[in-house]
Amino acid sequence: MHQGSGFLTTRQRRLAWLGFLLAAVQAPVSARLVADSSWLFSLCVALMVATVIIADDAARRRPAADGPSPD
Repeated sequence: MHQGSGFLTTRQRRLAWLGFLLAAVQAPVSARLVADSSWLFSLCVALMVATVIIADDAARRRPAADGPSPD
């Protein structure tokens, strides 16, 4: 039984993690330094990137199809 591959390449997955970490760190810093609520945008971006990483992880854990299913 083989594991499936996700829809992100290894490079895209690393960049997604980097983007998530940068946005997640930037949100509380800008919340502290900026008077308006523009830090919420960084939080939303971090959550969207995290959703993509989780979906890719779920696709990678799913068993790969070995061939057409017998009907």
